[in-house]
Amino acid sequence: QVQLVESGGGLVQAGGSLRLSCAVSGGFFSNYIIGWFRQAPGKEREFVAAIRWDGRNTNYADSVKDRFTISRDNAKKTANLQMNSLKPEDTAVYYCGVIGSFTWVRTYYTSSNSYASWGQGTQVTVSS
Repeated sequence: QVQLVESGGGLVQAGGSLRLSCAVSGGFFSNYIIGWFRQAPGKEREFVAAIRWDGRNTNYADSVKDRFTISRDNAKKTANLQMNSLKPEDTAVYYCGVIGSFTWVRTYYTSSNSYASWGQGTQVTVSS
């Protein structure tokens, strides 16, 4: 059974930075697509970023492109999301998820329905 634990959230002023981490146990980490999603109150969970199983490809939502960077360390079984130039609209609960499939197709990994396991989430609050 795959378990994911997010950490690194908090309260930050607009323009600040945070680094989220996702620790994964169980399963075969190096075979997984890792995705970061977020959910604000009253809104649906939305795609933020994803990274391929070997780290060779990444993809971002337009709203975070050039501000956020996703990375992974297969040896440590962790994935990170570096968030810079944060805006109040980035406020949400951030979740990491895994897909156990070698299918790097954008319509696939940007859909929350494709993910088999999720962490409990970490709150990010950006004040103006």
